[in-house]
Amino acid sequence: MEEDSQNNSTNTSHLLGSVPAVIADAKNVSASNNQVPYANMQTFPPNSGGGSREQGYQTLGTPTETFGEQAANSWQGFFSVSSYTQYFNVDTDVVVNRLISSLNPVGDDFFAKIDANPDLYGLIWISTTLVFVLTLLGNLATYLMQKHIDDKTSWKFDVNFVNTAAWSIYGYVIVVPLAYYFFLQYMGSNANLVRFWCMWGYSLTIFILSSFLLLIPFEILRWIIIILTGVASASFVALNLRSFIGNDLSVSIIAAFVLQIALAVFIKVQFFE
Repeated sequence: MEEDSQNNSTNTSHLLGSVPAVIADAKNVSASNNQVPYANMQTFPPNSGGGSREQGYQTLGTPTETFGEQAANSWQGFFSVSSYTQYFNVDTDVVVNRLISSLNPVGDDFFAKIDANPDLYGLIWISTTLVFVLTLLGNLATYLMQKHIDDKTSWKFDVNFVNTAAWSIYGYVIVVPLAYYFFLQYMGSNANLVRFWCMWGYSLTIFILSSFLLLIPFEILRWIIIILTGVASASFVALNLRSFIGNDLSVSIIAAFVLQIALAVFIKVQFFE
């Protein structure tokens, strides 16, 4: 009996001695579960990468790749239509106000008025309107002049007026501001291409109005009208250009004035001769 008792005690002591081991194992498991494994930080939300779901989350350890992708795609914005939508975000009241301002030959605050929101709407709309006005009224003026001289003279619509008006007006209003922009950049002066396009585009407004007066079949009166128109438009361009770049480059201001006069003479000779 004593041997059995000793054997039972030995077995019991073995069982009791195993409890700390189980508890220690449980603590080790619990400690291992509480440890935070190393993981890369993730940015939220996941970068779609242009619609691809394979990329998932991006880690903060790869900022160079994101920056490189943006730099590589920077030129795509230049050819994107959405990049230019801000220059067409103007309402009717703003456009009308700028049209009226462009008719003031002694006003030099046009750049101040468009500084917050220069637009290209006026450039395209006014240029296109002038192209069609010169085509239609130029043919009509030719018809009236021929009828004034000789009623029996035959007349036909000159389609070439469309091509001439298109390349001359669009070419002038795009190339001249672009040339001034690069020239002023080269000279280290103040220059802004969108504002130049906006100003030169609105400067053509007075030519649309004067084209209707050029229908008068009297050559001397036509020349008086076109010269006054050219001087008014040239004064508007020169004064506003001077207020924008200053008096340091007076030659460029005089050149702008002469170019507007040359445009007026070209319109008269080409469409209302």
